[in-house]
Amino acid sequence: MLPRTRAQDVLRCHLCDTPGPPMYCDICHIHLCKACVGEHISDESKDHKVVPFKKRGLNPKCSKHSTQLCELYCEHCGVPICVECVSSREHLGHEQVGILKILDTKKEALQRDLKELETTIYPKYKDIASNIPVQKTDLKENSKKLTTAIDKHGEELHREIDIGVRKLKSDVVEIDSKHLGVLNKKEDEIKCSISEITKCIADLKKLLNSNDVSIVSAYKSRNAEFRRLPPKLTVSLPRFTPQKISKEQIYQQIGSLSALSIKTEEHGYTMDSPGAESSPLPDRPLIDVPRIITDINTEYGESNKLCIVSCLSDDELWTRGQDNMLRLYNLHGKLVKSIQTKSGKTPQDIAVTQSGELVYTDSNDRTVNIVKNTQIQTVIRLQGWYPLYVCSTSSGDLLVVMVTDDKKQAKVVRYSGSTEKQTIQYDDKGQPLYSSDFFPKYISENKNLDICVADYIAGAVVVVNQAGKLRFTYTGPPSTAKKPFNPVSITTDSQGRILTSDLNNHSIHILDQDGQFLRYIDNCHPWDLCVDTRDNLFVAECETGKVKKIQYYM
Repeated sequence: MLPRTRAQDVLRCHLCDTPGPPMYCDICHIHLCKACVGEHISDESKDHKVVPFKKRGLNPKCSKHSTQLCELYCEHCGVPICVECVSSREHLGHEQVGILKILDTKKEALQRDLKELETTIYPKYKDIASNIPVQKTDLKENSKKLTTAIDKHGEELHREIDIGVRKLKSDVVEIDSKHLGVLNKKEDEIKCSISEITKCIADLKKLLNSNDVSIVSAYKSRNAEFRRLPPKLTVSLPRFTPQKISKEQIYQQIGSLSALSIKTEEHGYTMDSPGAESSPLPDRPLIDVPRIITDINTEYGESNKLCIVSCLSDDELWTRGQDNMLRLYNLHGKLVKSIQTKSGKTPQDIAVTQSGELVYTDSNDRTVNIVKNTQIQTVIRLQGWYPLYVCSTSSGDLLVVMVTDDKKQAKVVRYSGSTEKQTIQYDDKGQPLYSSDFFPKYISENKNLDICVADYIAGAVVVVNQAGKLRFTYTGPPSTAKKPFNPVSITTDSQGRILTSDLNNHSIHILDQDGQFLRYIDNCHPWDLCVDTRDNLFVAECETGKVKKIQYYM
């Protein structure tokens, strides 16, 4: 019998071979019994961290200082750090929490995600999948019905055509019969006249050979009668004039199929985005003092002011300044990518689609464009209207704010690709919903599918429902603002809150989805706003060129 190897044995103390050691050194990676702990840590040639076996590995080794274990977690950089990392001042000013706290938080998030996936999301996906075969069966049956109806209608059309052709042929026969009757009658009359003329000729020849005065003197001439020739019979023969065959009219007579309509509808369950550091809880409360997590420095500044920011992901932001470049930054302020506009001029607005593609409006050439990799595709080109502001909806449509050339009309148009699906311009009383000028009218779709526009000149946030019916207009809180409310940008979060930047009062108003004022954020100088999937708020500061990452919820 072969001797047992260590791999086949139970766990044993590294020093004394005692089975089932309850302790573990996280730095040396060895198992220890309680009796050997003192002997192990007495070796001062290196550091030790002895912990209960169940808590082993909680403190990972530092990636920069291999002899150190990480006791803290830097929220700004998203990495575990050790005491030497802290003392190096590399993470100075960054928010730091204990490694065990972040682990507990992450595990709570994992547990919530697991529960949600198992109890809600997975069953719903199964229900949706089970409905596909039913739809396939319905499709097959419907196709049979359509084919039968088309064949029946085709037979009816053929029948009507055959009836029409037979009628025309019958008319030809009838016309021939009438024409032939007239010709026969005329022929008989002429034959009769010829017979009489022939008799007259014979009679005249006899008289010429006769010397009987009584017979010759009794002759009466009929030449005058015969000089009146029978009238010439002129008949216009019938002609068939075929109509030009119009395929369009034939197709209209045949009929048509309604267009295929495939709609993506909500299944009654919304998969909320993860929270600031974990999955969001329902009705997440606002914190008393919103805190700035990160200052992101960009190359924008006095000569090229930062105007617009839009989240590509939780780690990267698209930006637009006053030049013709679109720039992608990460949260450390590093330029990841830059793209020049197709027109070579300054774009108006930018947005990011559900699939992560960059969209921008260009009022210079009246276009809406999508950037796919590095290729720019023009999807909408307007005439008589200037495209200004844009957002991408949860369904993948684009909502575009536009004004007329004469600046007398403004409207919001919903596009699916290049196809116009909806126009929102007037309220129920026929009054314009939006001011008609080039001043900011940023747009955002809320979680409940409301369409929210921050109308700077009107001094109002105008909110309509998905059908374009006015829900409410927010013109600022009762009387707390020092200066008139002039909203510039607008965005919405996973809780359905509306956030809009108030340029005059250097603040951000937070509203609920019904337009009720909740609170201010006033620790920044906001211009444009966007939120990531964790509901972190990103604020573009026009003057400083910085983007501030702000947490405003519990």
